[in-house]
This record gives sequence, C-alpha cells and structure tokens, in this order.
Amino acid sequence: MARTGLLVVLEGGEGVGKTTQWTRLTHALEATGQEVVALREPGGTGPGDAIRALLLDSEEALRPATEALLFAASRAELVERAIRPALGRGVLVLLDRYLLSTYVYQGMARGLEASGLRAINQFATGGLVPDCTLLLQLPVQEALHRMQERGAPDRLEREGLAFHERVTRGFDVAAGAEWQQAHPECGAILAVSALGSASDVSARCLAVLADRWPERFTPPVGQTP
Repeated sequence: MARTGLLVVLEGGEGVGKTTQWTRLTHALEATGQEVVALREPGGTGPGDAIRALLLDSEEALRPATEALLFAASRAELVERAIRPALGRGVLVLLDRYLLSTYVYQGMARGLEASGLRAINQFATGGLVPDCTLLLQLPVQEALHRMQERGAPDRLEREGLAFHERVTRGFDVAAGAEWQQAHPECGAILAVSALGSASDVSARCLAVLADRWPERFTPPVGQTP
C-alpha cells in the first residue's frame, strides 16, 4: 500500500505529559481540518489492548525479554491493522509511543541488547519508520512529582527512582545526532521541552511540526491550541 500520510510519534518518560499532549494535539490538528488517527502503544487493537492490560498490571512481574516481546507483538498488530491503512489514506497518524520507547525502556533501562530489540521490531513493524518523533523532555524529579499527583501508578510507573533516571538519561542520549544516525529506524527525533503549562507544550509541539512541514501545518496550527 502506498504511503502518503504522516506518522508522528510522541515519546518521553513517565510523567512528562505525553498522553495529555497526545489528546490536545489531536484536537488542535483536527480543528485545522486535518484528518488525524490517534493511536497508542501498547493497544489500539483487540489483541493489543489485552497485551496492554498485562504489561501495565501492577501485580505482574515480567522478565525484560518477555516485556520486550509483548510490546513487539502489540506493535505488530497495530502497524498492520491500523497504522499502515491510515497512512495509505493520506492521513496523519499521531502515535503515543513506538520504537524509541523499546530502545530506552527495555534497552537502556532494562539492559537488553539493542541488536536483539532491533531484530524483533524490524520483524514486527516490517520496517515502518516514523516521519518524526516529538520527544518531550522534563527533569526526572519534576516528572515523578507529576506522576505521583495522578495516583494509582501502573507497573512501569511503580519502578524505583534509579529506573526512571535511566529512562530519562536514555531519552536524552536518543535526542543526540550520533544516536539517531546509528538508529535510522527511529526516524528524526526532535526534542521539545515539557516544562510549563500543557498549553505551552502544545504550542511548542505544533511549532515544531509547522517548521518541519510548513506546507501542511501553517498558518492555522500556529494558533495556540
């Protein structure tokens, strides 16, 4: 199927406001007349939602390899059932997490080899590369404070400080040109500060998209959402 749409991914550690921005950006882009398909990982399909429930169950203890394979299985379903068809229709797919999360969470934070993660995800996605990833960045202590205010943490949120620090460092490394050159399957990774209000962060994200694709995103999305 020919690909004419755009795949934009939102990434970041726990508590950076990623899901809030996923919702806000969907509404802001739809208000400009864009057709947006908003999807999240894990989930987005029947099998994927079942996998999501298992992965986020705070009572479950999963080995890192099991965790990585479950994420890849959910991703395989989502890519074929939802993402590729939407891209073929020429629409914008806004995806909450994708390949970068696997490299950071299961690779840099859990210690799994990047080569193995690359292999299973190449198999799962058929080589589908994002057009860009918006990486929301926030100091780990601020992110943890936001996360604690939400209450009822899931399995990943319940991890200790050392784990979340490794995740934050991993995303910081991935924002660098050297790491991106070594991981072209992740596409362009564009850092966005997650400090300030949700409206401020949304405006920054929209500005990045407008700068990258001015013919598609300007001038309407230049308005504060």
